[in-house]
Order: sequence, then structure tokens, then C-alpha cells
Amino acid sequence: MSSYRTVFVLAASAALTLSGAGAAFAHAQLKTATPAAGGAVAEAPSEVTLNFSEKLEAAFSTVIVRDAVGKRVNKADSQLDKADRTIMRVGVDQLTPGIYIVEWKALTADTHKTEGAFVFRVGQ
Repeated sequence: MSSYRTVFVLAASAALTLSGAGAAFAHAQLKTATPAAGGAVAEAPSEVTLNFSEKLEAAFSTVIVRDAVGKRVNKADSQLDKADRTIMRVGVDQLTPGIYIVEWKALTADTHKTEGAFVFRVGQ
């Protein structure tokens, strides 16, 4: 095989491999949360903040916080950070000690949808 052909085949293989990897990472993933996923806080937070790996579309991205029996405890003020659309926040009612569930749905600018949930605990 000529060196030109070898270089072409290697370059084409690398391009195909990288294009597949890019598609696999094209979905918004939850990077961090405050309170932390699976974590515990001594003081009840006034809001829940989620940080994603990609910019989100506000109209189609949501976050809901529920108590241990499924009652919604977040305010109707879920919003993306104006300076950084990878951050979504929602205010919560005055939380009492217990376990809370955060459910989120995210839609990126390129229309990829992801969703997930996690729990956190308030109090000891």
C-alpha cells in the first residue's frame, strides 16, 4: 500500500471514530448539583441548582423537586441562568428535614433530550 493511501485510510478512520464519539457526547448530562446528588445538607436550601454539560433550551428544560411522598415542593420559578445557559435553578418552599427527589428534563439547542432524577437529604 502506498504511503499516501495509508495516510488517507488512517485519517478517514480517525475522522469516523471521532465523529461517532462526538455524537455520543452530544446530550446534556448533569455535571453537578447543589444540594449534591445523593448528598445531605444540614440547612434547608432556598433553591436547587443544576449544572449541565451543554447549553439548554429554556422552554423545554424543567426541574421539579418533590418530598418523600411525591408532593411538589418547588416554586414556579424554574429558569436558566442568563449568563450561563448550562445552569438551571428553581426555588423551593421551606423544606423540613427529610428526603427530597429532584427530577429534571433537559433539551439542548440541537434538540437532544435527556432526563434524570436524584435524591438529597435535609437534616441529620
